[in-house]
Amino acid sequence: MLTFQLTLAWYYNAAGFNKLGLMRDDTLYEDDDVKEALKRLPEHLYNERMFRIKRALDLSLKHQILPKDQWVKYEEDKHYLEPYLKEVIRERLEREAWNKK
Repeated sequence: MLTFQLTLAWYYNAAGFNKLGLMRDDTLYEDDDVKEALKRLPEHLYNERMFRIKRALDLSLKHQILPKDQWVKYEEDKHYLEPYLKEVIRERLEREAWNKK
């Protein structure tokens, strides 16, 4: 189990988005479900997300990364969008099942 956690942490760092201050949920492709989940986010979470994305774009344009002490660590990454996304997907599947009847 420990080896699996170490592998996840290694992969998380290798992906590189954390070096720009992004969390995993900041990098999700914005399909219709994700867009709806974003609308349901509390304002402070949405604003924090937008700050991280804008900062990452700025760093990327400058070909820079954050100092290592500011990187998002695997253990600190919270999947803030996941509960909203699961709810949106559940509602969509329920709606599709209802429409099939």
